[in-house]
Amino acid sequence: MRRVSEPPLLILGCGFTGAAAARLARGAGREVRATLRHDDGADRLRAMGVAVSVTASLDPDDVRRLVGEGADVLVCFPPDGATDARVAPAVRAARAVAYVSTTGVYGERTGRIDGATPVDPSTEKARARLDAEARWRDEGAVVLRAAGIYGPWRGLHRRLLRGDFRAPGDGSRVVSRVHVDDLAAVALGALANAPKGGAWPLADATPVPQGEVIAWLCARLGLPLPPSVPLDEAPETLRHDRSVDPTDALRAAGVALRFPSYREGFEHCLAVESAG
Repeated sequence: MRRVSEPPLLILGCGFTGAAAARLARGAGREVRATLRHDDGADRLRAMGVAVSVTASLDPDDVRRLVGEGADVLVCFPPDGATDARVAPAVRAARAVAYVSTTGVYGERTGRIDGATPVDPSTEKARARLDAEARWRDEGAVVLRAAGIYGPWRGLHRRLLRGDFRAPGDGSRVVSRVHVDDLAAVALGALANAPKGGAWPLADATPVPQGEVIAWLCARLGLPLPPSVPLDEAPETLRHDRSVDPTDALRAAGVALRFPSYREGFEHCLAVESAG
């Protein structure tokens, strides 16, 4: 990871993933600037020492000012059909750019997903993401296609605790996931090391059937197994059946996973939440 003398980090759309990246960067003594669309989370970021700009709509001139003379830029906001095209050219003075995308760009593909797997633009959501990726890759951005992101206070464990989760089908389908701290670390590593314009999927190293994770969490939390629903009634993100291989992303970023499986990841979440 870069040292104190490295350029500032600018996070556009500093939500769940961006805040994790900000914590890592600030922990290394790095200057961090961030944008938010709402005040939610701004005080927490400022308490870390992050310079926060709250704006409902990103302005290219403001982005150029925040980039300055060679900041690194991490883009975390979802596509809205307009902002990416308007703002991406404003980061041309950046030293490096990384864009957090989603494995949703693989559409209906099943089985193993790695850096050589073709995308599937057959759905509207996939097309929107791929268009946003293209806008940022035109500016040299590295793209990380994240599987389901979870972490303290957010993820399957929280839904089980709330009692609002319904297991998809018979639980045999594989749903890959990545801990938010690993995603943040890989993003920072990609800014430092990855070749410009690359795009790779990212998840933990242990894809397993969803039913295994549900059973493990319920045993760990002392909860009954949740009821199931027919697959076509489950959320779209839980219907996929694919094993995401993170090898290419990790190699490009020069980073190892801190949470290689759901076990380490959810244990960390529960420890953080227990500590308050």
